[in-house]
Amino acid sequence: MTERVWHKASYSAASGSCVEVSEGAKTLVRDTQNENLGYLGFEAKEWAALLGTLKK
Repeated sequence: MTERVWHKASYSAASGSCVEVSEGAKTLVRDTQNENLGYLGFEAKEWAALLGTLKK
C-alpha cells in the first residue's frame, strides 16, 4: 500500500478545528489533533454529497 498524502481541508483552516483529507480511491478524513484515533473513509459519490451538503 502506498503512503497517503494528507492536507488540511479548506473548510476547516479558518476555524482552528482542523480536519485533514487524503484523496485517492477513497477520500479519508481525520481530526488533526487526534490522528491516532483513525479516520473516516468515503467513496467519491459520498464525499461529493457531503461537500454539497456543507456548502448549503
